[in-house]
Amino acid sequence: MTTPRQRYRDQVRTEIKAAALVQIRAGGVAALSLNAIAKQLGVSGPALYKYYGSKDDLLTELIIEGYDSAALHIAEAASAVREQTPRARLHALAGAYRAWAVENPHRFELLAGTPSPTYQAPPETVDHARDVFSSFLPVIGAGRDWPAGAALIAQMRATDSPGAAEWAALHAPDADPALVLAGQVLLWSRLHGVVSLEVQGAFTGMGHDPATLLTMEMDSFADALGLP
Repeated sequence: MTTPRQRYRDQVRTEIKAAALVQIRAGGVAALSLNAIAKQLGVSGPALYKYYGSKDDLLTELIIEGYDSAALHIAEAASAVREQTPRARLHALAGAYRAWAVENPHRFELLAGTPSPTYQAPPETVDHARDVFSSFLPVIGAGRDWPAGAALIAQMRATDSPGAAEWAALHAPDADPALVLAGQVLLWSRLHGVVSLEVQGAFTGMGHDPATLLTMEMDSFADALGLP
């Protein structure tokens, strides 16, 4: 059980994060101001720093919560289609990724871009970032062949990325971890590319539905890996 003091502290932190997201939604990360939040909440600037030591600390918590929100949304989609073919699951998960981003453009931009020129994401954000794609790994692991990706697979096999191989093996235990990781890099570049352009408004006025482009990209990816 938490104490009244801890519950009050948690409530204030929640209010700070809510106010921060309103600022980011209105003007991007550059609009984030701890002093403005303090004024809105009726406390002094120094008092606010009792809850977050710096703007970067606040950004880190917002980023982690953004990753967790996206990961949960995609995991729920994965659960709903777990009996379908890998290709069908891929389309469902990609659609869930896109839907979350379109519905939360300010949070997506927080995850997709550089929050500030001096911000350095701490190591603890890595696992949360990976969780966004955890539901995709079993789909990638179902690939039958990927000769065109041999060079990328070889690079991933030779790269010492802390925890990456274990992450791949956990979610796709019957597949080559290097193939899964290489496939994830390719998937991320295609999926993130289309969705980022849509969120930025790059497709406005071009006369096509971004969902159609995403479907084409996912079919191309599925063909490359031989997904049934």
